[in-house]
Amino acid sequence: MRVLVEADGGSRGNPGPAGYGAVVRTHPTGEILLERYGSIGVATNNVAEYTGLVEGLKAALELNATEVDVRMDSKLVVEQMSGRWQIKNAGLRPLAADAAALVSRFARVGFEWIPRERNSAADALANRAMDEAAGIVPSDVEPEEPPKPVSWAPPSMDNATRLILVRHGETELTKQGRYSGRGDIPLSDEGQAQAMAAGGRVAGLARDVTAVVSSPLQRCVRTAELIAAEVGGVPVTVVDDLIECDFGEWEAHTFAEVQERWPRELAAWLGSTTVAPPGGESFETVAARTRAALSTVLKSYAGGVVVVVSHVSPIKLILRDALAASDSFLHRLFLDAAGVSTMDVWPDGNIAVRSVNETAHLR
Repeated sequence: MRVLVEADGGSRGNPGPAGYGAVVRTHPTGEILLERYGSIGVATNNVAEYTGLVEGLKAALELNATEVDVRMDSKLVVEQMSGRWQIKNAGLRPLAADAAALVSRFARVGFEWIPRERNSAADALANRAMDEAAGIVPSDVEPEEPPKPVSWAPPSMDNATRLILVRHGETELTKQGRYSGRGDIPLSDEGQAQAMAAGGRVAGLARDVTAVVSSPLQRCVRTAELIAAEVGGVPVTVVDDLIECDFGEWEAHTFAEVQERWPRELAAWLGSTTVAPPGGESFETVAARTRAALSTVLKSYAGGVVVVVSHVSPIKLILRDALAASDSFLHRLFLDAAGVSTMDVWPDGNIAVRSVNETAHLR
């Protein structure tokens, strides 16, 4: 996929309070796919501009782009990244190195200088970042309402949608502790028994199940079918975006094997949800499609009870968002095969997580 990246940065004082902005667009139509902006404290214009470039390239990677056309109104950054000017400022070299490392991950990256008026979207984002850091509220934005008082009373279930999240049963790769992403492998005999046990637990949690939705991979579909049989034969609906993370070259390898063969890539992946395994997809890409899938499910079955059968990564990301947890949550939570988690979601966006990774039914 080919994309356009427009990036900019600015500083009010040079050095002074600084911010960056980056926009990723479709090629050639120019529709916006992603935007990034943020404050970076006190810095120079050039540091802010390089930061905008780095963040724009990261965003392109999140979208699995293979070719990138970078457009910036910074002559310095464009000429240095094109190799025509030397990087004499020692403070810019680490950022330039970061940008070069990101460039190497694409099949092709081109750099083009454009006048500032053609870079207005990225420039506006950079200024927005600086404004927000300074506490400046735009005139067309209404001030936020004061926070509502917290109530410790049990929430009413009126209009709530209950989500019962179930990881698929065991497979041969699960048993061996191997990365299992898009490989479409079946449940083991033990996995079939676990799925039926999970169905019993689901039946105990909800008398009337509205829907059972599943990842398209057979280990999930079969788990969903066995659960559906336990709760009255509810049809199974496949939702493609509930599929597991694509682990790329790490597929079917153990953590130890990955650590030995791809130590740098593994360290980068563990350190950032925007980094993807070689040939795979990042957790943030998985999170984006999982959120979209969950939004559709909530609209389709509002006020009902929905069993969601998926994989480790999508379920962890759903729980991370529900608990407003940091990214480190993803590497600290363990989800057993056929483990069950439960949460309630209200139309106003409130969420109550009831349980995480229940496994008593598996003993």
